[in-house]
Amino acid sequence: MAVGLAALLDDIAAIAKTAAASLDDIAGAASKASTKAIGVVVDDTAVTPQYVQGLNPARELPVIGRIAKGSLINKLLIIVAVLAINYWAAWLLTPLLMLGGTYLCFEGAEKVIEWLLGQRAHKETPAVDQDAQTSATASATHTTAAEDQLAKGAIRTDFILSAEIMVIALNEIKDQSFGLLVAAMIATALLITALVYGSVAVLVKMDDFGIRMMHGASKQTDFKYRFGFGLVQAMPKVMACISVVGTLAMMWVGGHLVVQGFADLGFSPILDFIHYLAHSPAAVPGIGGFLSWLTDTIGSMICGFIWGSLFAIPVLAAHRRQH
Repeated sequence: MAVGLAALLDDIAAIAKTAAASLDDIAGAASKASTKAIGVVVDDTAVTPQYVQGLNPARELPVIGRIAKGSLINKLLIIVAVLAINYWAAWLLTPLLMLGGTYLCFEGAEKVIEWLLGQRAHKETPAVDQDAQTSATASATHTTAAEDQLAKGAIRTDFILSAEIMVIALNEIKDQSFGLLVAAMIATALLITALVYGSVAVLVKMDDFGIRMMHGASKQTDFKYRFGFGLVQAMPKVMACISVVGTLAMMWVGGHLVVQGFADLGFSPILDFIHYLAHSPAAVPGIGGFLSWLTDTIGSMICGFIWGSLFAIPVLAAHRRQH
């Protein structure tokens, strides 16, 4: 009996070790997949708070929760599609990545060009959702129907960003076994959705928290008041900083996807040149690795801006003619 129990415990321990190793593999693959999609993640975090501007503060978190739920459903549906593509038409992944990279480059370059021209960005949120946002912010009192329209518009836009995220993620771990691939993609979807919409919820409520601290202070010289006032004053700057970082990250990630895509299709001079430049500072003691990464990143970012400008300039010119 004791021998049988010992054998059973050994089996359980072996199963537990195998499960732990599998979880480590899944976590590692999900982390690798998520890191590469950071450009889209930052942009998503910067854009999403705009959807709840003008809402009753009590309705902000419920609406963000609805958008987050819709985003997760988007990602799960996309996972099925991209896994099917990876299994039956893997050759499509490179064109899809280049298409998504081109979209990122276009978005980033458009924002930079508008800034350089001193224009106020006319497309903080995609045009497809302007009607939803307008109807949802037209009055101080928002109906359930207006919130539904706003949430649906945000979820439609999220579908594009989620598609880019999941295709980029898949490309990073596509050589894994099917079971690990599925688990890692689902983990990536959960992780990124929680990261984006958790951050959005904090950002959206931070100024409300600051206002409550100001109201709770007995006088304006109190630390609570000064801290709350500081939060309220800082949030527009924080959002502007996130927007800038998101724009740079879009051109970096998008540029890398396009350059790598061309190399995969047989045209590698641009990628080879970036690698040559990045290799040069690698020998610098202590910071060589960072300088190499920074050079590669800046090279991809510049390529992303140039590539995106090829599409953004005609679009901006057409928009100017219309106005």
